[in-house]
Amino acid sequence: MPRTPLFGFAPGAEVARAHEVLDLAVRADRAGLDLFSLSDHPYHGARLDAYATLGVVLGATTRITGLANVSNLPSRPAPLLARTLTSLSALSGGRIVLGAGAGGFWDDITRLGPPRLGPAAAVRAFEEALTLVRALSGGGGPVTFEGEHHRVTDLEPADVPTPPIWTGSLGPKSLAVTGRLADGWIPGHASDWLSDRFREGRRLIDAAALAAGRSPADVVTVHNLPGRITARPLDRVRDATGRWTGGSVAQWTEELTGAVLEHGSAGFIHFNTDDTPLPVALGRWAEEIAPAVREAVAEH
Repeated sequence: MPRTPLFGFAPGAEVARAHEVLDLAVRADRAGLDLFSLSDHPYHGARLDAYATLGVVLGATTRITGLANVSNLPSRPAPLLARTLTSLSALSGGRIVLGAGAGGFWDDITRLGPPRLGPAAAVRAFEEALTLVRALSGGGGPVTFEGEHHRVTDLEPADVPTPPIWTGSLGPKSLAVTGRLADGWIPGHASDWLSDRFREGRRLIDAAALAAGRSPADVVTVHNLPGRITARPLDRVRDATGRWTGGSVAQWTEELTGAVLEHGSAGFIHFNTDDTPLPVALGRWAEEIAPAVREAVAEH
């Protein structure tokens, strides 16, 4: 039987909209959404810091889970990120997911101070960071880790379960890390279930999971899903490249139900792409589309 799909919302993270972002988080929580998603670009002064914002959001809500989509690991030392995650988990009753990426905007990242890494080194640092986050949660004895990019000595793990780890992996090597170590995958460039990027990425993740003695089902797929939710059906719901662009509530419901039942999608995080006011888009997503898809999936 298919698992109940997760539904999330991404409202943007501009400092100038701080109060609106918090208000939308509270609305999303009350409307029954599962995830509240924020981007993590700490080199931009006009953006809210993802983890500071998630701390406030989790304190103002009771049900929804927070996600930095995805955490900029090169700019966040892994041991301190592990402490941030376990603290947020303890304070919120486990309502945090680690979204993790190897780093994609190196010109910006280096302005913060971290050294520029080449693609292969960035993936090695990425794998070490995920390993440390796991080691520094869940209790147990002191952790000493001597890696190429991360080193800790006799650090006590937090006695808090490891948060779920979802990656935004793109390349073959980082996709293999996802298969070995992660709990979920957010396909890059908002690739949906009909894209070649999704199919090839899933193939590499599944192969790496099996080689590590895991089941591919241990790594769920959660899609970032830009699109507009219209009051009336559209003649076309995909663009010339085949990418999903949106439609009416009924069109979204049909498409997402198929994504779950036919392609194994485990969740969807919506980014609104037209000029519909965000509270209206959030209402359509949380109060109409999400319940309809959950109901349709439950019937199978």
